[in-house]
Amino acid sequence: MRASDIVCMDEAFRLAKKSFDEGGLPIGSVLAEGTRILGRGHNRRVQQGDPILHGEMDCLRDAGRRASYRETTLYTTLSPCMMCAGTIVQFKIPRVIVGENRNFGGNEQFLRDHGVEVILLDDTRCRELMRNYIEANPSVWNEDIAEDAPRGGAGGQ
Repeated sequence: MRASDIVCMDEAFRLAKKSFDEGGLPIGSVLAEGTRILGRGHNRRVQQGDPILHGEMDCLRDAGRRASYRETTLYTTLSPCMMCAGTIVQFKIPRVIVGENRNFGGNEQFLRDHGVEVILLDDTRCRELMRNYIEANPSVWNEDIAEDAPRGGAGGQ
């Protein structure tokens, strides 16, 4: 990892914490070109009522239109879902740094299969913040990952 990677992941974590403090899912993201941050975002599905406003999508929206993403790195505190991974591939973002994937095993192999360099940090801060959110808000988390909430009783019925 480069020194700029640490700075950008720290910013992504700060954004995840901001979302957590707002009552939203604690996922932050930064798009950078070298040391220059182009966009910042955090998951605002809950806050805005927008089902596609994941951290990565918010970040890319903040970065605005670009002719090319070929020299960029996307930082995200949680492994990207398929929607976000597809967008990364579509925009040809060559490098993604992931804070953690224990709470959600996203689509890292999909990214690799499409030529994206994926670096997993297994960052304790990211992992614990997400775990705390999931434990406190299981139904919101299940909604976010499109899982049916358990119905209770034996066998989830």
